[in-house]
Amino acid sequence: MKRFLIPTFLAAVAALASSASSAPLYFNDFDTDTSASWTATGSSGVDFEADFYYDYSEIGVPAAPGGSSTRGMKLTANNSAGVFGGFSVSPNGESFTGNYKVTFDLWQNYVGPLGPGGSGTTQLSTYGIGTTGTSAVWLASAPQNQVIFAHTLDGGSAADYRAYSSAAPTSYSSGNAVYAAPSGAINESNAYYTNAFPSQSAPAAQLALFPGQTGSTSPGEASFAWRKVEIDVRDQMAKWSIDGTLIATVDLSTVTLGGSNIFFGHSDSNAGSSTDLNDSLLNVTLIDNVRVIPEPSSIAIVGAAVLGLVALGRRRR
Repeated sequence: MKRFLIPTFLAAVAALASSASSAPLYFNDFDTDTSASWTATGSSGVDFEADFYYDYSEIGVPAAPGGSSTRGMKLTANNSAGVFGGFSVSPNGESFTGNYKVTFDLWQNYVGPLGPGGSGTTQLSTYGIGTTGTSAVWLASAPQNQVIFAHTLDGGSAADYRAYSSAAPTSYSSGNAVYAAPSGAINESNAYYTNAFPSQSAPAAQLALFPGQTGSTSPGEASFAWRKVEIDVRDQMAKWSIDGTLIATVDLSTVTLGGSNIFFGHSDSNAGSSTDLNDSLLNVTLIDNVRVIPEPSSIAIVGAAVLGLVALGRRRR
């Protein structure tokens, strides 16, 4: 009789893991106006725009994969104030703990010409975990009691892919082991990024609306394509990937988190504002199809694996 206890227990663990992973903890496809359920906060003096019911076809961007409309969240900042700043948005009243995964579709856009970029295009899309959801999270927010992942719109920085935390409030520097690229590279020109993100052109619909959107992105830029972003929080590790390419892993046991909410944002990299008349339309971060789903713990995964081995052994008898 005892020999059946372990398989029975493991079967229960596997079933629990499967059922826990099936129902999202949070979902928003922005197909209805959910503005009232979000809080947006900006750094001192910065101008910013957060539109939670934005029709991004207005700038010629196609629907996100799997989406049912061209509605999404639009984020843009520092188009007129001329200050170094940024802002963030969080869903009201949400709290995520334990093992979970945040996934969403991301489109980064900037004023052309693509590649070198136009006026004021070296800005960053930001997102992450561990915020209270009620204070601005951006590149220079203090204290950095969140985990922030960020990357430039135009690849115009020496540090195009970045991670921040209380352990690295000015970002983990190039060469740090948190980055998955060889030798901890963080510039888009590294082969790790150029292989993952080949050159893109602006959509034909955008070029028709804005003739200055000529050229193509430099290899390594994640802009001008819908990207699937994941933040996988499991067993005290936060793994950040884009289209399945691991970018960075932060050990949460080494950092301080101020809260348990998620955030999305947009930050400038300097105090200058764009002089292009279309800056608030084209220097933007677009977000769609946000999901937070529970992740099984390692013990559940191991249990399911062992259960499979037990079943295999039975079939071989």
